[in-house]
Amino acid sequence: MNDMFTQTTRNRGMEQTDAYNMGLRAYMLGIYNYMGSALVLTGIVALLASQSPVFLSMMYAMDGSSITGLKPMAWLVMFAPLGMALWLNFGINRMSVSAAQASFWVFAVLMGLSLSSIFLSVTGTSITRVFFITAGMFGAMSIYGYTTQRDLTNWGSFLMMGVIGLVIASVVNLFLQSSALQFAISVIGVFAFTALTAYDTQKLKALYYQVSQVGEQMTKATIMGALTLYMDFINIFISLMQLLGERR
Repeated sequence: MNDMFTQTTRNRGMEQTDAYNMGLRAYMLGIYNYMGSALVLTGIVALLASQSPVFLSMMYAMDGSSITGLKPMAWLVMFAPLGMALWLNFGINRMSVSAAQASFWVFAVLMGLSLSSIFLSVTGTSITRVFFITAGMFGAMSIYGYTTQRDLTNWGSFLMMGVIGLVIASVVNLFLQSSALQFAISVIGVFAFTALTAYDTQKLKALYYQVSQVGEQMTKATIMGALTLYMDFINIFISLMQLLGERR
């Protein structure tokens, strides 16, 4: 009798574990699907914007096909994704699911507009090459973060300090225009956001346990997870583009 009770308890535990693992895989797959779709949307918007004379005339002072300066609209478009990301991060709990989804897609569009200058200044071959390098690095580190038994929590504060330092250095370099400082920012950015990919993936995996029983919270967590990994990917891509991009 005791053996039957033990076996029944063990079977129920296995069923619960299997259900948890299936739910976790569906949750992570949802994050990657949102992220991948946002990257595709961003790329399409960036390409179309770079080919629109009206948009370019609003954004840039042009000399032929070369950008010679930025107009006020360009600064607005450049910082709009940051504002949207902060708004999502701090306000998503007060939004409906549909509003959170709409905000996420608007963010992807704004990011595409802000990255349109890449298609003007860097060759298409270079963009393709750097994209696949980024995808490889991101994929490897995300898999590591998902599968490793090592606790990456201690990375968080160190990496966030690094990111804050990169933001400050980037703003300063807008005025200094130092190629040496830009090179350092790009190299550090590659390492910082590659490590953040593993850290964020593990953090999102752990978050599933907290939201797995709440449908609406699960969807919002999926959107915010996609936003987090999307930003890691984009920042790796931009940093590598600064290092490896071939100018037109």
